[in-house]
Amino acid sequence: MIDTHVHFWNFDPVRDSWITADMQTIRNDFNPKNLLRIYNELQITGCIAVQASQTEEENHFLLSLAEQNDIIKGIVGWIDLRSPKLEERLNYWKSFNLIKGWRHVLQAENSDFILSRELINGIKKLKDFNYTYDLLVYHNQLPELIQMVDQIPDQPFVLDHCGKPDVKKQDLKTWTQNIQTLAQNPLVHCKISGLFAEADWKNWKEEELFNCFDVIFEHFGPERVMYGSDWPVMLISRPYADWFNLVQKYTSRFSAAENDLIFDKNARRFYLNS
Repeated sequence: MIDTHVHFWNFDPVRDSWITADMQTIRNDFNPKNLLRIYNELQITGCIAVQASQTEEENHFLLSLAEQNDIIKGIVGWIDLRSPKLEERLNYWKSFNLIKGWRHVLQAENSDFILSRELINGIKKLKDFNYTYDLLVYHNQLPELIQMVDQIPDQPFVLDHCGKPDVKKQDLKTWTQNIQTLAQNPLVHCKISGLFAEADWKNWKEEELFNCFDVIFEHFGPERVMYGSDWPVMLISRPYADWFNLVQKYTSRFSAAENDLIFDKNARRFYLNS
């Protein structure tokens, strides 16, 4: 099994200012060794390490961790997609085979950024290098995201954290409509990940999360959904095993072959070309 969404960092209160005081649990260092015991217990064999800092130094940091920890099967790094030197940088990073794709924290940007010609042209270059692109937005940014993706029809994308629906308020109508539209693009996949952070951290109900899962699986199907944890961010709510067991409980309605897709094969095809 592959966990398609984990982060590693040496905590820096200035650089990591997004980790606020109410997230005390994750105001610490996190490295691959912290995951080994729980991965062994749950029979998870590897992970995709996703950027948490928006610098190219982050790529070197994740690569150095991967050299020492073979549970990291691939890396989603950061690169300035709007840079006039983008092609030069892509050529440089292409020699590091563990880097499989890129991500920018679009949830922190406005619509002008998401729909900028520079960003769209930058993402268009990724296909030539066989790179994927992770999409990180809040539910209210999905209309702009759909417009952006529509302009790059041949690029493999994956939506992080189900597009961050409003799990807490269960205001899911508009999010559902946008997910339906986005999923019509066969090159867009979706990660079942990160929903603990969008719920009431300590008092969420299983039904609230399953309502979101229903929408994702209805429109993406098991063929385009990948399991991810969003560790260690999800620790603000519950231990790792609680999320894993919750997803497995939901997917027990699917066949063994479909579960194999969700927890392993989809990730291997999308990120690892295997």
